[in-house]
Amino acid sequence: MAMSKLNEYISRADGTAGQSLIPQLILPKVIEEAEKNLIPRDMAAFVIGPSEFKGSTMYLDLEEPNTMDVREVSEGAEVPLDNINFDSVSFTPVKYGVAIRITREMIEDSQVELLNRNIRTAGRRFAENETNLVLGQLDDANATTAGGDAVTIANIVESIYDVRAQDYRPTDYLLGEEQYSDLMNIDTFVEADKAGNTGLMSTGRVGTIFGLSVSTFSANAGTNAVATSGYIFDRTQAYAIAIARDITMESLTLPTYDMEGAVLTQRIDVKNLRVKAISKITTS
Repeated sequence: MAMSKLNEYISRADGTAGQSLIPQLILPKVIEEAEKNLIPRDMAAFVIGPSEFKGSTMYLDLEEPNTMDVREVSEGAEVPLDNINFDSVSFTPVKYGVAIRITREMIEDSQVELLNRNIRTAGRRFAENETNLVLGQLDDANATTAGGDAVTIANIVESIYDVRAQDYRPTDYLLGEEQYSDLMNIDTFVEADKAGNTGLMSTGRVGTIFGLSVSTFSANAGTNAVATSGYIFDRTQAYAIAIARDITMESLTLPTYDMEGAVLTQRIDVKNLRVKAISKITTS
């Protein structure tokens, strides 16, 4: 075939004929999806692990604040009786899971480890689900500060006060990406932390303000992850996590379908401990 005819054959308008003459190279590399900013477990007051969780439901007793009084007693009078009261929180872990099935042909022919990559992505989804559960509980905050188009120092101060007024000590400001953008435009934050300690941004931790540890969560972490919401809370009192079964993987084979795969499950529950230790900030 003359060279001119070959060039004409390769460059046909629809491209279909030319493709058969041009070798395709698929690199044995996959660019994985971006890691989302999620809520670390150390923000919980405590985590009940599988070794501690017994039965289908566990109850935690909470001492009710301000339920015992000390009174003045006259000489010779009986000392008045009083005692503390208790409330309780129940944890009933729910099972979450995903099954992965891949044909052996896909495993044999693929240039990347399909099964392992699917398993890693499933692990991310479990972590995102946990963040979503935590945010759902923080949404039950006792107080809400209604901001405007952007969060302000006055909004932050109001929410700090709402927590402190209940005798709790706010430790964290957890906020969506839009509120974080507002925060970066506030000189008080930028000057205090020089753009929020940018070396920590990949972990979600972005600095401090008024002594609060400031961290972000991804707006794509679930239905409760709202970019315009933020939460100021006392991490020693706000919420707890109960895990009856942490992320568990079981390999599977389906010979009649010529498939391999894995089943991943987790049993988890997240509950508020004291809603008065939480204040929510909303912006539009």
